[in-house]
This record gives sequence, structure tokens and C-alpha cells, in this order.
Amino acid sequence: MFNHYPYTVAERFLRYVQVDTQSDPLSTTFPSTAKQKDLLQILANELKAIGLADAEMDEWGYVYATLPANTDKNVPVICFCAHADTAPDCSGTNVKPQVHHNYQGQDIAYPNNPDLMLKTAESPHLLAKIGHDIITTDGTTLLGSDDKSGVACIMDAIHFLVNNPHIKHGTIKVLFTPDEEVGRGVEQINMKKLGADFGYTLDSGDTGWFEDETFSADGAKVVIHGISAHPGYAKDRMINAMRVAGHIIARLPLNRLSPESTDGKEGFVHLVRMGGVLERAELDFIVRDFDNELLAKHGEELRQICEEVINEFPGATMEFSISEQYRNMKNVLDNFPQVSEYARQAIERVGLTVTQKPIRGGTDGSRLSYMGLPCPNLFAGEQEIHSLKEWVSVQDMQLAVQTIVHLSQIWEENA
Repeated sequence: MFNHYPYTVAERFLRYVQVDTQSDPLSTTFPSTAKQKDLLQILANELKAIGLADAEMDEWGYVYATLPANTDKNVPVICFCAHADTAPDCSGTNVKPQVHHNYQGQDIAYPNNPDLMLKTAESPHLLAKIGHDIITTDGTTLLGSDDKSGVACIMDAIHFLVNNPHIKHGTIKVLFTPDEEVGRGVEQINMKKLGADFGYTLDSGDTGWFEDETFSADGAKVVIHGISAHPGYAKDRMINAMRVAGHIIARLPLNRLSPESTDGKEGFVHLVRMGGVLERAELDFIVRDFDNELLAKHGEELRQICEEVINEFPGATMEFSISEQYRNMKNVLDNFPQVSEYARQAIERVGLTVTQKPIRGGTDGSRLSYMGLPCPNLFAGEQEIHSLKEWVSVQDMQLAVQTIVHLSQIWEENA
């Protein structure tokens, strides 16, 4: 059914990545950066132009749209979701995408960063893309395929369904979100307005990847209060809060419980931000595990380390707090096995082998699942995300478009 379809996903993707939508973890506004709304408004306008009459961007930057059902069956309402923001890890300003047509297995150079090279030895998925059209950056910014490839795939799938009304489907909701990369992607979402029963995020990697399990996540904050004194007269008086913080960092396990020393289903404690002055220092950590009990143990171990260090500096005090960020979506999705089963069937219909594995991270779907919208994650072709070497295959994105369409059909067929 796609043999003669003129895909729009690549053209859309190349336009979307040139709109700067980087989010800001230090911002207190929502969305965290106003520029995210630039792309989100474009998406709302394009959805309306495609034919989704109710498409709109709300005051928070969320884009909602509805593709009405074209079947008489009572089909659950399905939502396809992607986030428009890009990660703060590398610059997202003035992205210059480069298209490498008919890739033949060579290492890929970057025109504006001669010291950077995308090597097949370091990015093994490249060798499976012989003959594909590979999109990279110019080497000075991230690309933004996380998650603008997901955005573009959803847009093209909706475009296909509107232009092929013989493909039967139930009501389909489209949701584009801001601020996923800073953990706030569903903070202001209107679930009643969304009105979906089940959902799928398009925010994963290589073709065939399907994920219905994520980390459970907490954030830990440590505030250390020292004692200020003139450095020339500080003996037996000064307690430098920054030095205390340094002792805490040095006390963290070296060969376990860190991102650098764990993989698979092992959790970790990760220092993500630090700062301070003599009298006050702050440390921000993320705590991760697939098991909620182990997650709590990791947080408690961090607390004990901090307390042991503080006790070595009489007069110093500490505030320690842990806050919930999101929980493993699998605990919800196991109650709705058809959501994952239909996704696996759709991937297989495209002719791909399903690769199912847990995400060592989270998606908007993690929190949406606990908000009443069971929501696993589908591939969108993202590779080397959050880095200057980020890349995506045009043909992989086209396969994701096909998967969305087949998944919409499968829900209708089984209603």
C-alpha cells in the first residue's frame, strides 16, 4: 500500500530540525523556553492544513489534534505522541542538516568540524544502512532526531491516512509536547482534552525497537550549609560547604551504582549538577532503577553517604530531599497486554523483527501511563542522540510511518 506513496517525512524532518527548540533544565517557566512554541505552532498549522480541523496549540505549548474515525466499529481512541524539544546536552541553535544519499558503508565526516568523524566501528547500526539516505549535522550542533524524527513520522502517517481513506481506523489523537528532555513533558497536559484510551510515543532508536519498560526515576537534592569566615582568620572556624560537597562526591562508589559502571537492568545514582559558595553548596542527583524497591535503596545509600560526610564536619548541616520523577511504565502496561501486542504485530507487518528491551531512561509515556494513558514506545530511527554525532536514516523513518499506519489498522481490525 506504500509502493507509490510520496513520503513527506524526510522533507518535514529537515525543516523541523532547523527550528531551535532546546529546553532548559534551569528554567522555572513552562515551557522552559518560549522558542519551543515556534515549532509547535508550525505543527498545529500543518495538521490543520492536512485536514485535522480541531488542531491547535494551547497556552502551554501542547499541540492537540484529532483524525476522526472512518469505521463503524467501536474502536478505542489511540494517541500518537512525540516531543518537540531537544536536549540541552549540545547546542540546538542553527542546525545545518546534511543528507548523505545512497550511503555505502564509509565513515562520515562533518563539514564544519574536521576533528569529528562518525565511524562505523563506533556506530555499528550504520553498517545495516547501506543504500540508505543518512542525515547528520554539520558537526557543530546536535541534530534533533530525538524527537523530531518521531514528530515527522507521526505527521507523515497522518498525512497518509487522510489521503488514503480506504484504510480503516478508529479515532486517532495526535499529541506533541514540550519539555520532555527536562522531565516536564506532561506537567500541564489536559488529559480530558486529549481524550484517548491508549497511546504510543515515537521516541526510540533503530528499526523494530519496541519498549514497554522504563527506569523508575527519582531526583535527589542535597543542600549543604557551611560556616563562613575570613580566610585569613579561618582556623577552627570556617567550614567550606563546597569542600564538604567534594567529599560527598569522592565518597560515591567508583565501580558500581554509576552510569559509567552499569548497564542492562542495573540502576545508578548520577550527579547532574553542582554549585555553590563558601557558605552553601547544592548537589543535584538523579536516581534510577527498574525496581522500585531497589530505587529506594539507592536513594537511602546516597542519604547515608551524605550523613556520614556531614558528621565529619561538626557545625555543618545538610538538607536532603528525594522527589519522584516517573515510574516504570511496565507496571501499568502489563494490565493492558493488547497495547504491546498490537505494536509488535504492526512492526512485524512492516517486515521487521521486533527488538524488545527496557529503556535505560524514560519517555513522556512513563508518566502518561500513570495518568491513565498506557503508552509504550516505538522506534523512530534515532541514533547517537544527545550528541554532535546524532544521525537518522530516511528509510528508517519511512518504516516508522508504515508502522503507525499498520498499528492504526490493527486496532480497527480487532475492535
